[in-house]
Amino acid sequence: MNRPVNPVSGHDPEFTETDDWLTIPNMVTIVRFLLVPVFVWWMFYDEYWAALITLVILFSTDWIDGFLARKLHQVSSVGKWLDPLADRLSLWVVIITVVLSGLAPLWLVFVLVVPDLLLAGLMLTVYAGSPRMEVTFLGKARTAALMLGVPLLLFAEAPFVDDVLWSAIANGILALGAGGHIVAGVDYAVQGVRYAYQMRKAGLNPKSQVDRDKFFSSL
Repeated sequence: MNRPVNPVSGHDPEFTETDDWLTIPNMVTIVRFLLVPVFVWWMFYDEYWAALITLVILFSTDWIDGFLARKLHQVSSVGKWLDPLADRLSLWVVIITVVLSGLAPLWLVFVLVVPDLLLAGLMLTVYAGSPRMEVTFLGKARTAALMLGVPLLLFAEAPFVDDVLWSAIANGILALGAGGHIVAGVDYAVQGVRYAYQMRKAGLNPKSQVDRDKFFSSL
């Protein structure tokens, strides 16, 4: 079950939130943004090994910034929206790039992008913003599958490996990630609507940031 993040910390109740945007975790997140065009550049010139190394570093920053935010007590209000934005945009661009390069099927783009757009539209309609729901285990698993599948596609291009075998493994993992993405999206949508219903039942307005904070802090 999804539970909203504590509105004070945005991540974990034991951490306080800072309004300072110039934090080490946020700088790591910005590096993730900057690595995206580097990855696209290498892919454009079919430099798959350079693209693979760039991709591994890029995906690693997703874990590093969260770890540093907690370790250094630098959870910030900017980081709460910057990090998921970097996650989603980088994954979209990476997937679209490998599809355009002919390494992944076209359906993968639609399966990943369309549910995200539908979910974003739903949350904007219901909440006029984000309800800040925690990422579920399924959500983490699907992201891990996608972040593993794409590098394996690039690894399959190496001359010393069985490209048919590794491409099949990579596409299988990506298919699992894509399936998990759809299920996770439906789960987030159901939970988001449920929280909105509970708020209205309690006399709160889901589109009010004050009311959302009040509701989330009571859970």
